Amino acid sequence: MPGSNPRALEKGRSLAADILIMDLEDSVTPDKKQAARDNIKAALGEGGYGAREIMVRVNHLDTDHGAEDIRQMAACGADALLMPKTEDAATLRSALDLMMEAGAPDHMKLWFMIETPKGILRAEEIAGASDRLGGIVLGTADLTKELHCLKTADRLPYLYSLGHCIVVARAYGLAIIDGPFEDLNDDAGFAAICQQSLEWGFDGKSLIHPKTIATANETFGPSPADIERAKRVISAFAEAEAKSQGVTLLDGQLVERLHVEDARRVLALAEKAAEIAAQSE
Repeated sequence: MPGSNPRALEKGRSLAADILIMDLEDSVTPDKKQAARDNIKAALGEGGYGAREIMVRVNHLDTDHGAEDIRQMAACGADALLMPKTEDAATLRSALDLMMEAGAPDHMKLWFMIETPKGILRAEEIAGASDRLGGIVLGTADLTKELHCLKTADRLPYLYSLGHCIVVARAYGLAIIDGPFEDLNDDAGFAAICQQSLEWGFDGKSLIHPKTIATANETFGPSPADIERAKRVISAFAEAEAKSQGVTLLDGQLVERLHVEDARRVLALAEKAAEIAAQSE
């Protein structure tokens, strides 16, 4: 949501999205950067965003605006800052130094965007820059441009790039969000890409319009059947442990501790989704 658009910041309070990204970068023209910062600070000061995670995308430190963005946003009440076009670990360490100097609370995370070939190649180095990193957001539009590849329905031209970032995210305990789907008139295509993202291991999808939230939530959020299954897995394993057994069968399928961990993750996601849904119109 452009920080220069107060109406969009207001609308965010009623959207059933897990994360709201308030933008100071590409969607804000240079002459409106300070107004956008002021709008974001005012909106977060007013509150009303409930359980949604609030992220502010700042400008890159190589620009005239990046350092000042961090100084003003570090203590604005957001949960995280998002660094665009990240290509090296040093940039993130510099951003973290600025955050701490500006009084960022201990819980504030720094996320980063991977949007270029250098970012892909150095993803592991970047992910290991600090234990204060929260996650990765893929910038697939810029990546398409930089790779000179075609946009195909199966996204095979991205297979290495996206797969590599997913492996890095899991290795370093980071969340990872897929890039946006740009054709708002292709509902079927969007649903298919969300399903592909889920299957590949992404935690969610970047969205550019409220009309796409419901489909993304339906795809990435646990279904009633998933929730019921998770509860049964936890119960079945607890019964097995009570008998000093490390494995058991449920509906003919093996259940062991790793399945219990996944089941608990499903229930945690369901609880969070329900909380956000209750705060949305």
